Amino acid sequence: MYTDYLKTSQLREKLMAEGLQRSGLQSDPIKQFESWYTETCATDIPESSAMILATVDKDGQPWQRTVLLKSYDEKGFIFFTNYSSRKAEHIEKNNKVSLLFPWHSMGRQVKVVGTAEKIPTSESLKYFLSRPRGSQIGAWASHQSKVVKNRALLDAMFDEMKHKFVDGDIPLPSFWGGYRIKPETMEFWQARDSRLHDRFIYSKNDSDDWCNERLAP
Repeated sequence: MYTDYLKTSQLREKLMAEGLQRSGLQSDPIKQFESWYTETCATDIPESSAMILATVDKDGQPWQRTVLLKSYDEKGFIFFTNYSSRKAEHIEKNNKVSLLFPWHSMGRQVKVVGTAEKIPTSESLKYFLSRPRGSQIGAWASHQSKVVKNRALLDAMFDEMKHKFVDGDIPLPSFWGGYRIKPETMEFWQARDSRLHDRFIYSKNDSDDWCNERLAP
């Protein structure tokens, strides 16, 4: 991992000069992601866990929004949301999605293409209980993606939920939880001079093992 004293601009120049070679990549894309993610979190880049989630609606129209990566493992990448939100409605009809980690300050991107599935309620509960109390109340107060007449109504709903749950633990809403994105392909992009960027894409072969190939920029 690169040392913390390197400024992001210096690190970007260093990474661009080094580039990517297949010999320097992990055989498993999740481990390669972990390496890059750890380096990113050690910089001053805000919201290192921010990722762009793309879904497609029933008419074939793509939609994008920023969500936060909360955990990941060999099974995939997890984020949390309202199960009645627009993104959840899209996933219910078509669970093929993509993620983009836009670490532009480092001259890097990671793209993930795969499928979304709900995680077990027990996992959602464990994370929900770890959230700040205000965020827990906010999950109950917001009918995510639905039209709201004005801010005052939203604030009033928050105050109502705050009063309702004034004592004790706040329960997990039945309409709230996590999704896991199971990757089918993962692409690692490193900026280089003259727009001759380095790109490697991981995909499964016939033996269900990961392999990677270089792509033209």
